[in-house]
Amino acid sequence: MYDKLKGFRDFYPGEMGARRQVFDTVEAAAGRYGFREIGTPTLERTQMYVDKSGEEIVEELYAFEDKGGREVSLTPELTPTVARMVVAKQQALSKPIKWVSTRPFWRYEQVQQGRFREFYQTNIDVFGSSEPVADAEVLAVAADALTDLGLTGEDFEFRVSHRDILGSLLRSFDEGVDVRAAVRAVDKSAKVEHPEYLGLLSDAGLTYDEAEAFDDLLAAGNEDLDELLAYAETDELVAAVENLQAVLDAAADLGVREFCEVSLRTARGLDYYTGVVFECFDTTGDVSRAVFGGGRYDDLIEDFGGQPTPAVGVALGDATLQLLCERAGVWPDEEPETDYYVLSVGDTRPEASRVARDLRARGHVVETDVSDRSFGAQMGYADSINAKTVVIVGEQDLANGEVTVKDMQSGDQTTAPFDEFPGDADAPTYDDYA
Repeated sequence: MYDKLKGFRDFYPGEMGARRQVFDTVEAAAGRYGFREIGTPTLERTQMYVDKSGEEIVEELYAFEDKGGREVSLTPELTPTVARMVVAKQQALSKPIKWVSTRPFWRYEQVQQGRFREFYQTNIDVFGSSEPVADAEVLAVAADALTDLGLTGEDFEFRVSHRDILGSLLRSFDEGVDVRAAVRAVDKSAKVEHPEYLGLLSDAGLTYDEAEAFDDLLAAGNEDLDELLAYAETDELVAAVENLQAVLDAAADLGVREFCEVSLRTARGLDYYTGVVFECFDTTGDVSRAVFGGGRYDDLIEDFGGQPTPAVGVALGDATLQLLCERAGVWPDEEPETDYYVLSVGDTRPEASRVARDLRARGHVVETDVSDRSFGAQMGYADSINAKTVVIVGEQDLANGEVTVKDMQSGDQTTAPFDEFPGDADAPTYDDYA
């Protein structure tokens, strides 16, 4: 007997059916905005992640040497891959480039609520537009996906911030501050005690008093962005505040401003973010971490050797999204659904198969007996797969030129002419013949 590996999950048909509905819903929302599906490889060169994140990232990867002597890794995220793909065909691709992809990823990290070593994400990215409406469209796709799943503004919120606001405020205190370290501290602000958070800001180059003043500014800016300009009206800060406001205005035009709130303590820890960033949270707090996040990363394509190309995206992870949907009571039913079970009694397989083929041709989910079971066993199986209608094709039925049509919910049944079933009806049921 073999046990599955820690951090990896099995999905049986009921679970997978629910997950498929969720993936399809998210992808359909992206499709309505013109995002096109791409496929990406399972393995990439390890050096790609080292160049982006430093040597320490290898400890978090499933990294190994392949049979050709190449250092490779199972992909831990999609952003470097899509950046590589854009660079490879940058001149041939029409701008803006709008891509969507749902696939598994792997990270060797501590397993906890909503975090596994193998996980699935739907990535949605726009390349080639620096306009605020591109950021807003990414927010809109994410919001539409969630509302299509049955969630409402009472269930989730987008906490929206801007990395350049954080950077310019930090530099207004001390030009020598380590902005990257300070932004990482802001990203941890909700995960550590307040004194520890202020200590991390101090480690980045602020005095303790400056750290407190900086954090007070972030809180004030959540209520009124103009408060920030009253403190330090630099060109960089003015541009960042205007850009954030323009994104929020565009989100209003797209009908999703109600889901967005300014939250300047939202920073996103990855260094490649450059402008607007956001995270989705469960409004009740029952899901104890961000459900997903995204933002603008305008420098990454150039860092990968391409021409300067602005970019913005979001990645919706499966585990935390499931936690949110389950908490809100909108996770799809994991019971299987079957439109018809065609039950064969006696030597009637050719006739039963014809009925099943005709129903499948109409797009229905149809099962038949493949185990030579008795009438009772077939009925029990039909009930276990939640068959809505059972069509009984028995020797006696056929002798009378009929089939029996049984409604499984009510238990009522009637007969229908064999030669006319399913006939012209798209979805014949008991009610059509009763």
